Amino acid sequence: MVAMADIRTDDGRVAGEAAVVRMLAPLTLGAAGALDLADDCALIAPGPGCELVLKTDPVAEGVHFLAGDAPEDVAWKALAVNVSDLAAKAARPVAYLLALSFPEAPAEAWLRRFVAGLGEAQASFGCHLLGGDTDRRPGPVTVCVTIMGEVERGRMVRRGTAQPGDVLFVSGTLGDAALGLRLAKDGALAEAWGLAPAEAQHLRRRYARPQPRLALAGALRAHASAAMDISDGLAKDLGRMATASRCAMRIRLAALPLSAAAAKAVAADPAARELTVAAGDDYEVLAAVPPHRAAAYAADALAAGVAVAPVGEAAAGSGILIEGPDGAPLPLARTGWDHF
Repeated sequence: MVAMADIRTDDGRVAGEAAVVRMLAPLTLGAAGALDLADDCALIAPGPGCELVLKTDPVAEGVHFLAGDAPEDVAWKALAVNVSDLAAKAARPVAYLLALSFPEAPAEAWLRRFVAGLGEAQASFGCHLLGGDTDRRPGPVTVCVTIMGEVERGRMVRRGTAQPGDVLFVSGTLGDAALGLRLAKDGALAEAWGLAPAEAQHLRRRYARPQPRLALAGALRAHASAAMDISDGLAKDLGRMATASRCAMRIRLAALPLSAAAAKAVAADPAARELTVAAGDDYEVLAAVPPHRAAAYAADALAAGVAVAPVGEAAAGSGILIEGPDGAPLPLARTGWDHF
């Protein structure tokens, strides 16, 4: 047991970098390859017949989360957004590295809650902390996760392998997180949109705690030509799949699945409809499935506890087309999130 005096300064902040590491150490207990955080590097090997799948995607205060967001939610999101990419590759999370950057020593209470949230997330996703780094820099709080997963050799589902004629599916519902972010910034919108308290909470939670679709792995491996996670908005990510696959892609706005809460918000504020196709933080899966496998993919996904909806199709050519309610191409002010 580490004494509180070894962890916290008189003003309630963490007492140095070593104290941060000690607070994170319980997340590595029993973790193969972590070496009790006593070495400069971790050690990991894929299982027999498997390949490693790697991803890194940092989250920063003011960009990916708000300054007042709960530390538990910040930790969950930091891990979840990386796991989401593995989910779309039909890969299983194994372990991750963590790099933390603070403009000053974090409050001990904040870090304790952050560690608790990270522990909850890694238990939910089936992975563990291997190691990482901490530093101090002038910018905002930044959490950088590098995740490692594994998949059977040659079975990773890529995003650049869609074929003309494939049916395009999305999992879950779209736009919830973007609407939840708007609610986090302006709680009065809940009344303006006519939301019940549970509906408003649903949207806020979808923003704060993304749920990677790990359960889709079997259905993706069995049926999908291509897949990727939807992190920067469906329109932008659809364009990425189209470019990588050298296909044209067409989706119908009316086919996009909405939650009951999002449907209410869109009915009250039609301008919010664009958030369902051109806003980030959905962390759902976009999959291209051969037409003769479409029914089986939907059935296997549902059996795994994930609803999927057909929203369009791939075709020969290039570019994307989003068909509005009147059948005409939908003009978008932007296609999705872009850092630059």
